[in-house]
Amino acid sequence: MSLLRGGVDRSVIALFLGHEQVETTPVYLHADMQMKEAALAGTSTGKPTIRRYRPGDRLLAFLNGL
Repeated sequence: MSLLRGGVDRSVIALFLGHEQVETTPVYLHADMQMKEAALAGTSTGKPTIRRYRPGDRLLAFLNGL
């Protein structure tokens, strides 16, 4: 796990583990709690700004002309 945490590419880890195919490596690579906490720390916790859509005058004029 320290290799993965250190930024080593998964294909290199697959070679190090002796895997013939890189596709089998993810079975053995699971994120530990430290990696999960780091991923969650990088996310935003703020509330998104939600505003009502207000069409412009040109659009309203076009729609009224239909």
